[in-house]
Amino acid sequence: MEMIKNIAVLYGGSSSERQISLQSGKGVHAAIKELGYESNLIDFNNITNLNELKIYDFVFIALHGFEGEGGKLQKSLDDLNILYSGSKAKACRDTWNKKLTKEILEKNNITTPIWLEAEFNKELVENGLQAALYDRFKPYEYLFLKPEEDGSSVDIFKISDNKSLKDAYQKCINPNRNFLFEEYIEGRELTVTIINKECYPPIEIITTNEFYDYDAKYISNETLHIEAQLNASELDKIKSISLDAFVALGCNGWARVDLLQDKEKNFYVIEINTVPGMTSHSNVPKSGSLVGLTYNQVVQKIIDASL
Repeated sequence: MEMIKNIAVLYGGSSSERQISLQSGKGVHAAIKELGYESNLIDFNNITNLNELKIYDFVFIALHGFEGEGGKLQKSLDDLNILYSGSKAKACRDTWNKKLTKEILEKNNITTPIWLEAEFNKELVENGLQAALYDRFKPYEYLFLKPEEDGSSVDIFKISDNKSLKDAYQKCINPNRNFLFEEYIEGRELTVTIINKECYPPIEIITTNEFYDYDAKYISNETLHIEAQLNASELDKIKSISLDAFVALGCNGWARVDLLQDKEKNFYVIEINTVPGMTSHSNVPKSGSLVGLTYNQVVQKIIDASL
């Protein structure tokens, strides 16, 4: 194992997830200092050349959004022989892009909701939901519409009819990109933290919102994150499918796998996050706490798992 003394915590950036990244970075930086390392907190917006990071033994990436999860940063750090937390470039690229994630999951026989790639343009909206391309979802009450690349539930909509499709187009922050339509599965929303290929206790997310949107994630005080009550068989199954997804996507170090469980107890992988939130209320430290780990110990395990 590499001797690590001086750690840069990379956070901030310019994505839609900047504010959450600022919280994650501050929490990780405080933990690293308390663990006895030397550390600097660096806003990605203030970096002009990644060579500046060569003075550190290790970079902890707490940078959410494309800048931290899209793979370009990881490729550049590898080219500079700089050690960093989490997955390599290809895994980051493949998990950041929901279409690539879906294709890899399906290739590895890992269950994921039925989906369809589409350009979210005026023609799509005008044609409505009666077009033949939606036949794969029938019969359906709702569909989810989500960007092929983005995080924090930005521009995700629940679509039930042509009117809601038009409303989504009007409300969409950035419609000029590829989107996925995804099968709506009624059931429980769950997430599994993986560190060093070990699954931590699943968390169930319960929201009073229509679905787990940006408001439910970051604004509402009514969203609950609790230990998922699963029987032994379900627990084995959710850990197995989560770890299979982690391996299939080539993840390293740590990640968080988001899933749904339907009424028949089947699990579906929705997505994999290679740089999960690390605020004091985030699911990764919460899951660690369920096995007696402090926030600082979770951070140390992530560092160790990444080397």
